[in-house]
Amino acid sequence: MKIYQDIYNFKTKNKEGFVKDEIEKLLEKYSNINKEKFNDALCGITCIKIDDEFVIYHCDIEKALRCGIENRNLHGYEFD
Repeated sequence: MKIYQDIYNFKTKNKEGFVKDEIEKLLEKYSNINKEKFNDALCGITCIKIDDEFVIYHCDIEKALRCGIENRNLHGYEFD
């Protein structure tokens, strides 16, 4: 539940999700995360571009964060 709250209560400049700087700031709270697993989980996701910045949806950040913390790849059923 803490991960969910950290992500959905995080102050982002776009209601749709996170930009790069916000992701980096969020990851500071999780110093033991496997960033390679986090980044791998974000491969192939759908995102949007607002004001020349890519915005990654909250749900994708949540899945990637879980993968990084649990040191695992996305499960097939987690793809949307």
